[in-house]
Amino acid sequence: MAKVGFIGLGNMGGPMAANLVKAGHQVTVFDLNEEVVNQLVEQGAHSASKVSDTCTDADFVISMLPAGKHVRSIYTGEDGLINYLSKSALVIDCSTIDAESAQFVGKELANAGVSFVDAPVSGGVAGAAAGTLTFIVGGRDEDFAKAHTVLKDMGKNIYHAGDIGAGQVAKICNNMLLSILMAGTSEALQMGVDHGLDPKVLSEIMLNSSGRNWTLEVYNPCPNVLDNVPSSNEYKPGFMVDLMAKDLGLAMQAAQQTNSATPMGALAKNLYNLMQNQGKGAEDFSAIFKLFSEKS
Repeated sequence: MAKVGFIGLGNMGGPMAANLVKAGHQVTVFDLNEEVVNQLVEQGAHSASKVSDTCTDADFVISMLPAGKHVRSIYTGEDGLINYLSKSALVIDCSTIDAESAQFVGKELANAGVSFVDAPVSGGVAGAAAGTLTFIVGGRDEDFAKAHTVLKDMGKNIYHAGDIGAGQVAKICNNMLLSILMAGTSEALQMGVDHGLDPKVLSEIMLNSSGRNWTLEVYNPCPNVLDNVPSSNEYKPGFMVDLMAKDLGLAMQAAQQTNSATPMGALAKNLYNLMQNQGKGAEDFSAIFKLFSEKS
């Protein structure tokens, strides 16, 4: 078993760290929220009084942070972890950030003799709790192989996307498509409802036709079509609108860098920004259904 430092115990990071504890790893955790730290300690983790303590004798240091600026700061900023990491440690950043930040941190750590991979996740809070996340990894072959030691205890599918930063690009491509599918599925279902169709029947028809997709089958946005999904629980997240809007912002930034044509992604971003402007940022991203169902 490995010695792991884990930084960032939010909705995703908390259950990910808990699964490492369950798997028998020696896990030292840090978060500004003392309550979530104490919850992990009760489950068998050790607490770090300061963030640099997560590096002590660590084989792996894993971070799950809100944005690129936080990742840059914690590793390469003033008194950053770059000054405390062992050269035998592997840093695994699971945050969803811009590829440039991942590449910057990877380069700075490499100059200090420390290995790094970016490993953003897909699967949401439920996947984090169940240990069934998908990890999309960017980095060297040997670092990917080493990362597998701990990633397998938090996830079900682990992919090597390419060099450092590739994990971030693959993640935002996936989430851009997901947002488009969720909007289109919501639009189609509501049109059927407007014409008097039962959304359960319409969903079944489309699931067995060419319109079949993940949002329709697993995460149906129409209330009371599927049990145990946010739409049937007042759109409690789940994966928040605010997070989808953030990822779409990263997607548009990436598209601009390569002059990629993303008109559907841009439209999806505008729709999710509209939801934020309506005060729905904390709802699940499937609540986009209400843009089509709530008519004035």
